[in-house]
Amino acid sequence: MNTFARSATALLTCAVLALAGLAAPASAAPAEDHAMGSQIRKHEGGSPRAVVPDDPSTQAVVYGIDVSGHQGNVDWNHWWGLGKRFAYVKATESTGYRNPYFAQQYNGSHDVGMIRGAYHFALPDRSGGAAQADYFVNNGGGWSPDGRTLPGALDMEYNPYGATCYGLSKAGMTAWVKSFSDRYHARTGRWPVIYTSTSWWNQCAGGDFSSTNPLWVARYSSTIGALPYAWPYHTFWQYSSSPIDQNQFNGAYDRLQALADG
Repeated sequence: MNTFARSATALLTCAVLALAGLAAPASAAPAEDHAMGSQIRKHEGGSPRAVVPDDPSTQAVVYGIDVSGHQGNVDWNHWWGLGKRFAYVKATESTGYRNPYFAQQYNGSHDVGMIRGAYHFALPDRSGGAAQADYFVNNGGGWSPDGRTLPGALDMEYNPYGATCYGLSKAGMTAWVKSFSDRYHARTGRWPVIYTSTSWWNQCAGGDFSSTNPLWVARYSSTIGALPYAWPYHTFWQYSSSPIDQNQFNGAYDRLQALADG
């Protein structure tokens, strides 16, 4: 069979498989660019508008944003002018995706004066927690004691490709998170921030990380509501996705600096 015939046969085979629904399952797809909270918004809804939080328990806050490859090159001077003083930037997903805009976003937020950190979108059914922590640290997710770098964040949310809890039991998910957290701590000396929603965490994990890992909770409303299991308070709150993911730090600016200092 000549080269043309082989190519035509391969293309025909792929088309037949696709039509028959026999193409590779979504779980085998390469890691893509899933923004922080994208699956929480999909499953839990919430207001897409830019809400103004009115949680009476919050006495002093600092406002910030988070970005991923979806934002491309970010105009950091614009967001600084709107009062944003910290940023989290997506670095990696699973062990197969790196944000191509990471350098512009991570360095640009720092250069304009923000305190910044990096985050990792977890896919716990793809590889172990330690392996994903290593990939994260090796590709921008580390920490440096410069007073301007926040500890890395672990994004735990609904599976973009299938089963809500990635096919893991609560015990299995808790063990996965602990493996990631322990390896990140061994590599950087810091415990990662855990980003999640109360609904997903209580359904899929439920482990107690309150004594080590700061909580970043997602809820798109004017009040934060109940927190995930065992955390007595939150450190960050992602309260809106419009016109960009918006967050507040639960404390005054000097406390945000203290978190960066370690």
